[in-house]
Amino acid sequence: MSTDPGDTIRYLTGAEVEEVSRGLRIVDLVRDTLLAFRQGTAGLTPEAALRWTTPEGAAARSLILPGWSGTGYGCKIINSSLGNHERGVARAAGLIVLADPETAHPSCVMEGARVSALRTAGVSLAAVQAVRGLASVTSVAFLGCGRQARAHQELLRAECPGIQRVLLYDRDPASRELLAEEWRRAAPGIEVQVVARASQAVAGAELTIAATTTTEPYVELDWLPEGATFVNVSLDDACESLLMGCDHLFVDSWDLVSGDDHRLLGRLSRSGRVTAPGSAAPNGGRAVDAELPGLVAGDYTRIIGARDRVVINPFGMGVHDIALADVIRARAVAAGVGRLLPR
Repeated sequence: MSTDPGDTIRYLTGAEVEEVSRGLRIVDLVRDTLLAFRQGTAGLTPEAALRWTTPEGAAARSLILPGWSGTGYGCKIINSSLGNHERGVARAAGLIVLADPETAHPSCVMEGARVSALRTAGVSLAAVQAVRGLASVTSVAFLGCGRQARAHQELLRAECPGIQRVLLYDRDPASRELLAEEWRRAAPGIEVQVVARASQAVAGAELTIAATTTTEPYVELDWLPEGATFVNVSLDDACESLLMGCDHLFVDSWDLVSGDDHRLLGRLSRSGRVTAPGSAAPNGGRAVDAELPGLVAGDYTRIIGARDRVVINPFGMGVHDIALADVIRARAVAAGVGRLLPR
């Protein structure tokens, strides 16, 4: 609960959010939030999406994701344009607005891109932990070498001490070379390989993180080696063959996935070819195996074999942003970080 004066709003810049978030156990926080969601002590409401085409012809969007966790209430507003790369600016930027739980007045506004990147990486790793265990990961491939890849890199280095090899692919050679240098500086004992084709990266790793801006699926089932895990962070990288043919398919929220008509898995749901967790698979189709809250709670009892291919499709639950932002707000209040703005 906020201890700021009731006639002010605390504002945190991106640099302040980064400062205050240092040392947070992001994967543990995400896991705890998934468990809270399952128990009904955290939740979300349907997101809103505004989409348009920029004057230069790029696809742009503004997403609003409301959520609550414990006594933290608020929403994430995250905007992006696929044309930003050519303009030399970040693809996405946003804000998180937290509300006072008693008055419902906005009490804190913070730069949202850092929170969004951290919670996204945290969800990926919490899911991998539930599927394979983070200590067992020795090789990782990245499809896309931007901000999301860097957030995943940050958590992977902290949570996966067994990593020996990293493979990097990005359509932009400069981006993959830059991330490669960052990996080499941060972890000189790890072999870092830049590859020219996405298929090379996927084929050479037991864990692939797809964090691109693609709107066209391209990763086929036969790209994945046996026993591999594919985290479909950017949602449009996995082809139908991979989504339909993998041995285990997990989503964070079936309601969010099935209600979406832009991503492939949502379209497969709408066509009746993919059904909800716990339902019977349709003829020629499949059912999603489980949602992440149940997976991390240990509800999923089907054995995940050493040779099974696993796909994790985290659509993005705003509840994680709110849970993380509320912890950051509390830390900022305690440390006196941020600027108090008059209402």
